[in-house]
Amino acid sequence: MQWQEYLTQHEADFEARLLDFLRIPSISSLPEHAADVRKAGEWVMTQVRAAGMEHVEMMETGGHPVVYADWLHAPGKPTVMIYGHFDTQPVDPLELWDSPPFEPVVKDGRVYARGASDDKGNMLAPVIALEALLKTTGALPVNVKCFFEGQEEIGSPTLPDFIAANKEKFACDFVISADGGQW
Repeated sequence: MQWQEYLTQHEADFEARLLDFLRIPSISSLPEHAADVRKAGEWVMTQVRAAGMEHVEMMETGGHPVVYADWLHAPGKPTVMIYGHFDTQPVDPLELWDSPPFEPVVKDGRVYARGASDDKGNMLAPVIALEALLKTTGALPVNVKCFFEGQEEIGSPTLPDFIAANKEKFACDFVISADGGQW
């Protein structure tokens, strides 16, 4: 099976996964949602592990956690890091929502929920691409590292020191940010 066929055959599953992810109220700016941010990180770990990535771990940062994973089996090829975040903005003012923010609604082919395009949907897309390639070919054309954080929406306050303390782990040739392309 080609990776394109894999994506087509599993489209309903991918949508269901996204909707499950969007139900987690991972609001990083509200202390009462700290456990939800961690739960979102655990959900991400499950997805990258199922995709076939290796060395999957949740790393403590002194703030909300980071999820790291890699696949480093392309000797002589560059290492690409995929960056994204699994935290969301608060939902206020609630009365401006047409539906509950963490109960996703699919309307006219679009998903409406807090975090759908910033950044849970965008972050899940490259994980699904990695899964499609690894499940159909058993390999990736380059080395890949995933770096998904839970504090982007509050300015990533603990990341500079965390990254400085983990330079070797996060060394790469290129970074692709999944935090973009919102409509």
